[in-house]
Amino acid sequence: MSAHFEEKSGVVPCKTPWGSWYQTMEEVFIEVNVPQGTSAKEVRCHLGSRDIELFVKGKEVFKGKLLDTTVSDEATWTLEDKCLIRIILMKTNREAGNCWSSLLEGEYCANAWVQDQMQRKLTLERFQRENPGFDFSGAEISGNFAGGGPDFSSLQK
Repeated sequence: MSAHFEEKSGVVPCKTPWGSWYQTMEEVFIEVNVPQGTSAKEVRCHLGSRDIELFVKGKEVFKGKLLDTTVSDEATWTLEDKCLIRIILMKTNREAGNCWSSLLEGEYCANAWVQDQMQRKLTLERFQRENPGFDFSGAEISGNFAGGGPDFSSLQK
């Protein structure tokens, strides 16, 4: 069994004051560094379809409107090793062209280079799904990849 595309190609994280976030075509991953020894009872996390909030030990880590909609019933958070919170959000729009430029509206934005790398990765992920027998994990792409890359669906096979 081969590894998923994301695992082989790595991630393109967007660094933030509290940790980082990154994305695939289907999901947004948030990693939050918290003080060592934090217990789950000290974490308050709300994961809505368009909003999110995280409080640790009574202090707000972030709160706001997500850049795009998610499936709130499929969102999860975990506390790992009492020092790292991982949040997984399932995107409602799972197209390669749906590359989030920021986690929240106007906050935690990816800089131009990170945004470019995120879009390239999502485009390669799309190519991998369309061509399951090929390994695109180490591929480089150039040209027009914005919006999920070129559309080859109209070409005859």
